[in-house]
Amino acid sequence: MTTTTIAVIGAGIGGLAAAAALHRRGIDVHVYERGDTLREQGVGMHLGPNGTRLLTRMGLAGQLARKAVRPEALEVRAFHDGSTVARQEMGAAWEERFGAPYLTVHRGDLHRMLVSLLPAERVHTGRELTGYEEGAKGVTLRFAGGTVTRASALIGADGVHSLVRRRLAGPERPVYSGNCALRGLVDAAALPDLDPALMYMFAGPAGRVLLYPVRGGQQFTYVAVTPAPEGFDESWTSAAGPADLDAALAGGAPQVRALAGAAREVRRWALYDRAPLERWSTARTTLLGDAAHPMLPHHGQGANQAIEDGVALAICLKEEASGAAGIAAALRRYEATRRPHTTRVQLGSRDGQPTTEKRKASMNGNLNNNSNNNGNVNNQAANLAWVLAHDVEADLNSNGINNNAGIKAA
Repeated sequence: MTTTTIAVIGAGIGGLAAAAALHRRGIDVHVYERGDTLREQGVGMHLGPNGTRLLTRMGLAGQLARKAVRPEALEVRAFHDGSTVARQEMGAAWEERFGAPYLTVHRGDLHRMLVSLLPAERVHTGRELTGYEEGAKGVTLRFAGGTVTRASALIGADGVHSLVRRRLAGPERPVYSGNCALRGLVDAAALPDLDPALMYMFAGPAGRVLLYPVRGGQQFTYVAVTPAPEGFDESWTSAAGPADLDAALAGGAPQVRALAGAAREVRRWALYDRAPLERWSTARTTLLGDAAHPMLPHHGQGANQAIEDGVALAICLKEEASGAAGIAAALRRYEATRRPHTTRVQLGSRDGQPTTEKRKASMNGNLNNNSNNNGNVNNQAANLAWVLAHDVEADLNSNGINNNAGIKAA
């Protein structure tokens, strides 16, 4: 092929961000989604400055201003009585510190924003990838129903159950964290004691409840993380019920208990991840987002890292020559830049889990010590500063990494 055509498998946040970044740079890209329609399930999500700076450069600043929320602060409160035990200022202070805002947004709203950046003919629905073959002239993609497509390179953005990842890495065993999250939406008006300009964490010895505003502050996303035995499906959209949420909130403060009656629906997310991969790519194929580095949600970086992946991949492909040698070099540079970074973020997200015996003892002893807890919250923010301050475009422009290790030609 003389023209570089990139096939992206999966029209989630990561796949669409990659496609938008590629299209913006004049690269021929097509997205293939297994679903018959374009829709993003889920509730809210966090966009750190490392993600929002990239989305702003894509032209989404106006849409984000209308749909997202810039929380002014995070308040940590005691689960049992709702008393404030710590506060982390955010808002303008974090925007000045990191050069871009920290936002919370409904996942569906961000999904629609990214779709708006692509011509309709670049996104193909009802295309479930069943297999692919690499060759000297490109990649042949095979879809359910018999459709066959050719591309210069294949990008697996097909999530935690990625077919492309299985082809690259072989069978794997998911790593269970020991926790499940119950998630959903609640109207802000149903929680009059909580300010929709703030984020809240109600912390207790056995778990925590996080609430953060979405849809311009009209709603809160809630996430209740509690210990649970292994056995639930590895899915973040599995159904749960009001009784499950009621049990998770038992013994909570009135602001917490109000969730049980106000929640519109309850979804269960069994919290799994995978061991970091030693290799993402071949000469014509690579991974991004959850397909490359599924991570626990405790640092709110899953979508941000996928957006960073997409932009980094687009830069690498744009700056290399077309043809097999150029594509292979671009994928080597992409992996060498992203894999060490995302591995560090992925492993760090495991440290943010809410329940260990050490954490229980610490919280039981210190929950009402405001000075100590303010210090802990500020320390956690400082520990994440390297992630939030990261600018993947500046990183690539400054270092020009091109590491050939570990990538085999087809």
